[in-house]
Amino acid sequence: MAGIYIHIPFCKKACHYCDFHFSTSLTYKAGMLDAIRKEIVLRKSYLRGEAVETIYLGGGTPSLLYAGELTQIIDTIGNTHTVSPTAEITIEANPDDLDPARVRALRATDVNRFSIGIQSFFEEDLRWMNRAHTAQEGEDALKRVLDAGFTNITTDLIYGFPQLSPEKWTANMEKTIGFGIPHISAYAMTVEPKTPLASFITRGKEAPMNDLQSARQFTELMNVLRSAGFEHYEISNFALPGKRSKHNSNYWNGVPYLGIGPSAHSYNGDSRQWNVANNAKYMSSIAEGAIPREIEVLTVSNRINEYLMTALRKIEGIDLDHVSAAFGTPYSRLIEADLRQFTGNNWIIKSGMRFTLTDEGKLFADHIASEIMVE
Repeated sequence: MAGIYIHIPFCKKACHYCDFHFSTSLTYKAGMLDAIRKEIVLRKSYLRGEAVETIYLGGGTPSLLYAGELTQIIDTIGNTHTVSPTAEITIEANPDDLDPARVRALRATDVNRFSIGIQSFFEEDLRWMNRAHTAQEGEDALKRVLDAGFTNITTDLIYGFPQLSPEKWTANMEKTIGFGIPHISAYAMTVEPKTPLASFITRGKEAPMNDLQSARQFTELMNVLRSAGFEHYEISNFALPGKRSKHNSNYWNGVPYLGIGPSAHSYNGDSRQWNVANNAKYMSSIAEGAIPREIEVLTVSNRINEYLMTALRKIEGIDLDHVSAAFGTPYSRLIEADLRQFTGNNWIIKSGMRFTLTDEGKLFADHIASEIMVE
């Protein structure tokens, strides 16, 4: 069981908060897609023959591609790997790309799951973010995808930015629920270095983010979605029964995955590697039959810490019986001692050898993770 991630490094516009690798020029799109297909073939042995259970087309904005271009990528994967007949195949999409013709064309492909970047249903928020779509396009896109018969859909929402009042945040959640969307990913606005948003704040053109606002809106998020029947299965992800993201769940569960395209990351249990985040260098290297990558061989401490960081964020929590079996009892005892400091302040609940975050603890997940890391 394994996954494949394809990074499509193109966007119409640069969102003010985004630090992902992309280009707003489509001049070299054809050459990039050729390179991506070639890399799939060059790296056919990376997953060691494991069947591919999930394919995720991310970016960037994969919905900029035509249906035929997406099919060529998916077919190349099918020709080089054993792909499960029930594989989850996700495409990230911006609402402005999902016009009636594009949705009909996608219905004829193997894509069976949409991740739609709504972010907000309010026009002023979208303009502040410098999103490419309008509020009406967001609603229209959801209706079109649902009307076309797609049932496995997730939407992204963002909270914790100055313009988002409590009333608007409640409205964003309720509207998403009202559409019958079965999966919601919600993220606090973060200020990443070297983004336009970071520059605006530094120059005093925008207000900084407010941690208290983010905490309040995250708490409301948990309460509203739980009341609507959603399972809070990872800190930023909520799903109706049976609608968890298989691809992302596999990331968090340590399943091997292959990353294709500039800046894409790969993991096989023993090491991590990542491709160069430069389109020209990526294409020229692939043309010569070389993978433009860096590799990090994972130590025992690396592997334990990755498990702790991901497991802490999941509904299942940290399983110290797993730590003992995989890494040895001394590590389990050390981690248990570190975790106990958080059980007394209602941040963590202990059940047997399993430790899970409370709702309050989820507000401090990053701090808790930093405190239990193995040196």
